[in-house]
Amino acid sequence: MSESLVKVRIGIAPGAAGSPARFGSAVDRLEASGIDSLWLPEMVFGPLVEPIVGMTYALSRTSRLKVGTGISVLPGRNPVLVAKQLATLAGLAPRRVLPVFGLKPARSGELPLFPVPPGRRGAVFDESLELLRLLLRQDTVSFAGEFFTVADASVGPLPVKPLDIWLGGSAPGALRRAGRLGDGWLASFLTPDEARAGRIAIQEAAAEAGREVEADHFGISLAVGPDGIAPDLAEAVRQRRPGVDPASLAAGSWADARRLIEQYVAAGLSKFVIRPTGPPDAFDRFIDDFVTELVPLQT
Repeated sequence: MSESLVKVRIGIAPGAAGSPARFGSAVDRLEASGIDSLWLPEMVFGPLVEPIVGMTYALSRTSRLKVGTGISVLPGRNPVLVAKQLATLAGLAPRRVLPVFGLKPARSGELPLFPVPPGRRGAVFDESLELLRLLLRQDTVSFAGEFFTVADASVGPLPVKPLDIWLGGSAPGALRRAGRLGDGWLASFLTPDEARAGRIAIQEAAAEAGREVEADHFGISLAVGPDGIAPDLAEAVRQRRPGVDPASLAAGSWADARRLIEQYVAAGLSKFVIRPTGPPDAFDRFIDDFVTELVPLQT
């Protein structure tokens, strides 16, 4: 795809407004505001809606909004069941389903909920992705792997346009996996220069595998605190990236958000998930400001 055709798109994760009590009104506001997409993170031990359940609800409540996972854990889930869920959603809401998968949950306490054989999480992830992609692209699939075996399996009518499966992660192995098996990349907690290096590594891995990740299939999740970088966000940055200035990974104002987005675009990224850091009752104002401050950056 020519770089001139790359489209910058900016979506929102609901943040604290992603609890069941507030989720419906948040979805309605996003749809009415014309925002591109809604992204639902994996949080088992917490108040946020479960991603697949939340996607189903949001897609049924809207006609235009795209909805994605940001990021769901795949190893530890049966890929056949995941494929069935995604194929069903894609049939119900064509071209509005955006799955993104990662190796493990962001919260270490949730890791036992996604069990895999000890020391084999990466291998399970690779095989799960291979089987998932086959099931979403072929009418029937026979597959014999180390962890999964199916014979003449079908998950029903396939999407008219094959679903793009995006991957997260920034470790060297994750970048190689995204190049070999992914259709896109959604990063987080990387500086623009680091994101550029990650994009290049993925493209090189894809070329080595005889495939291509499209130029507009690289994105990043960016935390935005309109009134400054909150202490809890700064602490999260320090834990994830010790020694890195939080202002290089998160935005403490809308001006900072625009500046960082422009730097990421220059680094070859074009898809953005904005995570508000304020309280739930500030979400409506956040959406209004988002439309004014960031939507004009879309192309």
